[in-house]
Amino acid sequence: MQRRLRTAALASLMALAAGVGPACAQAGAQTTAPSERSATAGVRSADPWESWNRKVFAFNDVLDRHLMQPVAEGYRAAVPQLVRTGIGNFFGNLGDLWSAANHLMQGKGEDGVKMGMRFLTNTAFGLGGVLDFATDLGLPRRSEDFGQTLGRWGVGAGPYLVLPVLGPSTLRDTGGLVLDYASYPTQRIEREALRYGTTGLRLVDTRAGLLDTTGLLDQVALDRYSFMRDAWLQRRLDQVLDGAVPVAPLESFDDPGDSEPAPAPAASASAPAAAASVAR
Repeated sequence: MQRRLRTAALASLMALAAGVGPACAQAGAQTTAPSERSATAGVRSADPWESWNRKVFAFNDVLDRHLMQPVAEGYRAAVPQLVRTGIGNFFGNLGDLWSAANHLMQGKGEDGVKMGMRFLTNTAFGLGGVLDFATDLGLPRRSEDFGQTLGRWGVGAGPYLVLPVLGPSTLRDTGGLVLDYASYPTQRIEREALRYGTTGLRLVDTRAGLLDTTGLLDQVALDRYSFMRDAWLQRRLDQVLDGAVPVAPLESFDDPGDSEPAPAPAASASAPAAAASVAR
């Protein structure tokens, strides 16, 4: 039981560290792509490229342990929390405008307008987004990317794919990344040194926010690759469906040695709750 609880806690931490806000499930949020609805049978979707994915995963792991993690630890030690929060707010604000566009492309007009208002509020009154006044005004961040938009349009996720440096993805989301990258405001910076510098700072700041999560992952996951794949696919499905997907049974994350039988369900038990979201 203790192992199950720790594993469930890790899945939640991974979601929060990935930068996804609370699930946007609404009464009318049942308009989902058929290909995505069929995937709710389980998070262990086909992984036909597992052999290749594991090699890339191992490469990313070495790169992270010997480069990204030490840099992120140094960054967190040297930069005060208040400054790091401001940096995270600034980069998040830059992405809010593209999130607003994706909400609108998905037909979610109200959310698109709110995200646009959030961007304008924090840009105008929050020192370009360093301060987050919009959340206190009832305009929380609801991040969306073009991969989610493609999913809402009915494009299937396709095979699971681990990208060098960038990490977990799917064939559909990899295509969406191209437009996400091109749309990010820092790509309009003409000076290459400044453009690369802001990109590097964003990566390091994001990695610093994941330090505690990856430490917990090392403690509870016997097979880090499988655990990351299953947790990421569940979180991604939750994002595309705006929370309108049941949580995968906790037993699906158990290791073979955890043979404790699950308690019998109570007669009055309700249906599983919608999945709570877990970065980009």
